[in-house]
Amino acid sequence: MFLGINFKKLVNSFKFAISGIKIAFQEEQTFRIEILIAILVIIAMFYFNLLLIERMVIFIIIFLVLTVELINSLLERILDITLPLFDIRVKKIKDISSAMVLFSYFIAIIIGALIFLPYLLTGT
Repeated sequence: MFLGINFKKLVNSFKFAISGIKIAFQEEQTFRIEILIAILVIIAMFYFNLLLIERMVIFIIIFLVLTVELINSLLERILDITLPLFDIRVKKIKDISSAMVLFSYFIAIIIGALIFLPYLLTGT
């Protein structure tokens, strides 16, 4: 232990997090699609040789979308476990959670367009 840090616990925390990413990738279709889109955006980011600040914004947006998707999936799973029968209240919560994901898509598309359109239009 160094500076009060338990490195074994820290390593285990990373293992659990990676396990969660694997589960989301294996079981959540939208997460797989978002990962594919993220890879394509990263390839485009290097193809067009974006500025450092533009790259930083792109990475922030990518991780924002993925994080919001994970929160949505988590909420849906918790609701499915705790209230497995149809309940209009659960439906409303899930719909609102999906709206959260949709808003993250909107901001990603808007920011992506603002960053990439000048490069696409000039071909540089």
